[in-house]
Amino acid sequence: MPAPDTIDVAVAALRRGGVIAYPTEGVWGLGCDPFDEAAVLRLLALKQREVDKGLILVASELAQLDDLVDWPRLAPQAKRDILASWPGPNTWIVPVAARVPRWITGTHDGLAVRVSAHPVVGALCAAWRGALVSTSANVAGMPAPRTRQELDAAIAAGVDAIVAGETSGLAAATAIRDARDGRKIR
Repeated sequence: MPAPDTIDVAVAALRRGGVIAYPTEGVWGLGCDPFDEAAVLRLLALKQREVDKGLILVASELAQLDDLVDWPRLAPQAKRDILASWPGPNTWIVPVAARVPRWITGTHDGLAVRVSAHPVVGALCAAWRGALVSTSANVAGMPAPRTRQELDAAIAAGVDAIVAGETSGLAAATAIRDARDGRKIR
């Protein structure tokens, strides 16, 4: 496997419409610009995943989600619960703003978002200056890689950058809860 890439190399790849692999809290992830349909479709092809399932967006700070989430449609207590859990390994499904494309939400009427405390994720989103797609770096139905060495060879060959770093050691991918009704999804 080639030497790992820096945050700057990864962000340059993202700006060219690329797909990157990077460590997250529990597993290695794939990411791209959520507003670049070609990049998202390429990422989904690497995963062999249908667009209908939707994708998670990850950010380094709440402000990066402000124009993606329809916060007024969320109950005040639900918003307080979300904010109390961030930054951290907690993904929430929230009311989606009109500008978020269907290739991100899939067939869902909500948007899955997380403000991460992971140093690599935070550095990527800060350098990118916005939220990124964050989905596990595995072929659909296969186990998610917990180390760089576990990345599927086809996925590693299909990305434009593999960012240096390690997961935070979380035992699994982040929990997902629906902030609109409190259901635990994962």
